[in-house]
Amino acid sequence: MPTVTPHPLPPTSLIPSSPYPLLHYPAILSRNTACNPAAVHDLFSSNGWDTQWIYRYGPTQRSHYHSQAHECMAVLTGRATIRFGVADTSDDLERSTHGDGHEQGGVEVQANAGDVFLIPAGVSHKTYDTRPVAEFALLTPGDGHHIAAADGDVRAVLAATELSGFTMVGAYPRGSVWDSCTGGEHAQKLRVVHAVPKPERDPVLGTAREGLCGLW
Repeated sequence: MPTVTPHPLPPTSLIPSSPYPLLHYPAILSRNTACNPAAVHDLFSSNGWDTQWIYRYGPTQRSHYHSQAHECMAVLTGRATIRFGVADTSDDLERSTHGDGHEQGGVEVQANAGDVFLIPAGVSHKTYDTRPVAEFALLTPGDGHHIAAADGDVRAVLAATELSGFTMVGAYPRGSVWDSCTGGEHAQKLRVVHAVPKPERDPVLGTAREGLCGLW
């Protein structure tokens, strides 16, 4: 029986959040699958989710959320901390990561290879303290909203992607277009976030009740 941990995250003064909980699937991918982006792509695709990027994360990043799409992230290599549910309040990345430059509340989760996160539209996230340490980079061709493949064979591109550092692969329900917001757009975005439809299938568990079909 797969273990899925739900994290309900209330709205803050800067983040709209979602009526759906953040879902964390610890170590749900086998070691062989986790380090095989093509295999993860096959799993997501079979459930109607499109793989759009692989990023290698740097030491920290700005907290952000997507108002127009739910997001699934699978950890391929490395480990890190991810803070969900609150906005940065300082432009100083060190202060917003390890100091007082962020809203209080939210949840911090340790992310390891094989973990999957299902992030509802409106829920903020910030990845930091990555190991191994590396520079931030988009590892797949394209603009982060799609994977460019000359012959349309996205799977072949993913299979050939070299992984290093802390890497995650991201997928979105088929047909979704995502934006990126850093907080404070609450009034304009709340209605948009709540209008994002619930997907028909969980990206990992399909129609099983242990996933979003039972928890959202």
